[in-house]
Amino acid sequence: MTDLAARPDADASSPDDETTAIAGDVDTVGAPSDEGPDSPAYEWAAAEPHPRKRRLWLWIGIPVATVAIGLGAASTVLIAPGTSIAGVPVGGLTPGAAAEVVGQRLAETTVVLTGTGGDAELTGAELGVSVDAEALVDSAFAASPAWNLGAWFAEPVDAPVAIDTAVAVAALRAAVPSMYVDPTDATIAFDPATATYVVTPAIEGAGVDVDAVHAAVAEAFAAGDATIDLAATTAPVEPVGSTFVADAQAVILNRMLDTAGFYVGAERTVPIDRATLAAWLTVEPADRGTFEVSADPAAIQPVVDGLAAAVNRAPVDSTTIVNASGKTLSTPTEGVVGRTLESTDGIANSYAEQLATGNAVYALPTAEVPFNTTTLARLLEVDLSEQRLYLKENGVVVDSWLISSGKGNTPTFTGHYTINSKATVQTMNGYDRDAQGNITGTYSTPNVKWPMYFNGGQAFHGVYWHSNYGNRMSHGCVGMPEWRAQQIYNWSPYGTDVWIHS
Repeated sequence: MTDLAARPDADASSPDDETTAIAGDVDTVGAPSDEGPDSPAYEWAAAEPHPRKRRLWLWIGIPVATVAIGLGAASTVLIAPGTSIAGVPVGGLTPGAAAEVVGQRLAETTVVLTGTGGDAELTGAELGVSVDAEALVDSAFAASPAWNLGAWFAEPVDAPVAIDTAVAVAALRAAVPSMYVDPTDATIAFDPATATYVVTPAIEGAGVDVDAVHAAVAEAFAAGDATIDLAATTAPVEPVGSTFVADAQAVILNRMLDTAGFYVGAERTVPIDRATLAAWLTVEPADRGTFEVSADPAAIQPVVDGLAAAVNRAPVDSTTIVNASGKTLSTPTEGVVGRTLESTDGIANSYAEQLATGNAVYALPTAEVPFNTTTLARLLEVDLSEQRLYLKENGVVVDSWLISSGKGNTPTFTGHYTINSKATVQTMNGYDRDAQGNITGTYSTPNVKWPMYFNGGQAFHGVYWHSNYGNRMSHGCVGMPEWRAQQIYNWSPYGTDVWIHS
């Protein structure tokens, strides 16, 4: 008979099958039927529900996982434990917090200066020391993040400490003024006795050795010490205005004195006196030990006002002596170009600006005035029939006088010649001849002045042994008073044309 109250295979059902068996028409082998009024009524007993599986591991694991996740996330933004920058521990801090700690620790590091007649204490902040905390921390974090267990307790990170010397000197001078002696800057001044700029050398001062203080702060910071004692020592304090710089500036100024002036081309047309230029200039100390040079335009202006009179000049015309063919024989007067100053407007201001740059050579704006050239074709013409010499230029007679030419037995030969030899004085020798041209003797005449030869032994010359001019008197030369001979000697260059005719 089937047990309807408890099915033997009840436990074999699905654990999640919580449905209750429902009474109704069930076809069961051997089961009662509803035939007949006396047939007993049967009903399925309700099945016991299956118990739920307990998931305790879920309820315990959630908070544990949360903690683990939190620690993992934190390890990505923290510096590894045991990390230090110089003497400052920064492990377990964020980079931002670590940078603040490093900066604060350095600012509070204190140097105690001993041996100053009363110890003086100065903090890193007062001395102007600093480190690049952010860069150091970023570097430390990159090398030693908290999540990297192998990077825990790494070697300390070195921290180079910088110092602002100007801030440190100001703080030290205020703390121990007795240890400071001010330096003296070099100066430059014009010396009237030598008319040059001379330098008074700089003198160095003294003060607390800033390098030693810097090193002490760095040492204390690296060791993690809040305070360090330092025996105060002095070091030289260089002047801002050094002798070297002053000497270099003096060289420039003295070169200006040597060259000062207003120039036309390479010509220093209007020189400036050394003392005058020095009076125009002001030399003062400037930034970083240099010197500033300035000039006063108002002091320069009176010289500018007088430039035209000194610069302007008329041209000098040229005179050229030529022969009949146009060949130049000499230039008695060289031509010189004239010039005129175009304008003096603004020169005083421009020169002042130029002097400030160290250049004392001022190029004046001038215009050239060309010269004219006169060409003279000179001729010494002798008319034997008139016994007269004519001086001609370009065919025009410019002077004339009587001469004495050769006698009949020693005539002056006609023809066209040129001056080929000259002397200021000499002894003239020759032959005496008869009417037929035969040599009858010799002569020698000393101290003949201004001879100029044109045809062999025939010459123009001065005569001191007679004054019978206008008559034939010579052995073939053309004689004249000595002063006239000197006149044509100076008037006639080599190659001057000579024309002898009757």
